Amino acid sequence: MALRKKIDNILANALIVIMGVMVVNVLWQVFTRFIIGTPSSFTDELARYLMIWLGILGAAYVSGRNMHVAIDVLPLRSSTKTQKRLKLMVYTLIILFAFIAMVIGGLRLVYITYILDQYSPALQLPLAAVYLAIPLSGALIIFYKVSDILNIK
Repeated sequence: MALRKKIDNILANALIVIMGVMVVNVLWQVFTRFIIGTPSSFTDELARYLMIWLGILGAAYVSGRNMHVAIDVLPLRSSTKTQKRLKLMVYTLIILFAFIAMVIGGLRLVYITYILDQYSPALQLPLAAVYLAIPLSGALIIFYKVSDILNIK
């Protein structure tokens, strides 16, 4: 559990930093567009990439805190034993999805954009770095759900 709390703290702080940078970036964009009259060339792109990282890593964080949207009509009407089985089934399906779609698919996307040497137009960032949020988030979701499975009571 100490490792989980440490990862929670690191992830929460990373999300706070990303959100803070995004707010400053958007304020700079508004300032340069409406006050100076010459919009900054990189702010749209940076805001878009920060939003990607914020959304995808935020999903992993919410998954780890078990605060995601859930339909709990069936578990609430079931016995304790059935609730445990349903949790195990749901966590297993989440792990499978995160592994296949996010980790494998995300790593494939990162690899392809890296091999094709694709860069963003304004910032000249490697797009592989932008897409790295997907497999990283998938790995975090898997970690959280395996931890949840081990703690089913």
